[in-house]
Amino acid sequence: MFTIGKASEQSGVNVETIRYYEREGIVPKPGRSSGGRRLYSANEIARLRFVRRCRDLGFPISIIRTFLSFATEDRRSCGEVKNLAENHLEEIEAKIANLLRLRDALQSLSKNCEEGSVACPMLDALMEDGFGEGTLR
Repeated sequence: MFTIGKASEQSGVNVETIRYYEREGIVPKPGRSSGGRRLYSANEIARLRFVRRCRDLGFPISIIRTFLSFATEDRRSCGEVKNLAENHLEEIEAKIANLLRLRDALQSLSKNCEEGSVACPMLDALMEDGFGEGTLR
């Protein structure tokens, strides 16, 4: 059995995040020592690592709950997991496309700026009515 500090160290999950996951029911509340300290098993630490890996991939908590339910049931549906992952990938691709549009708009605006100039074309363009409508969506 491991303290929360050791569980954090071994799982790569911050102590406060572990407490948050416990409050949200993402990981079960661990047993306690006679002194009241949280004690984590190797399986609980493995679950924390699983959650961390999912978060590293940007999966929302709701999907992680679903993954965890699949992992604890005998009905591990690869097809359902694949669908969830592909939906997540589509969301990521949409975000990337939006970020690329933002980058292009900012590059275009900043290209007109010259250091030390009294008038700033970038600020002027940003203040214009109608600038960017549809550009950043």
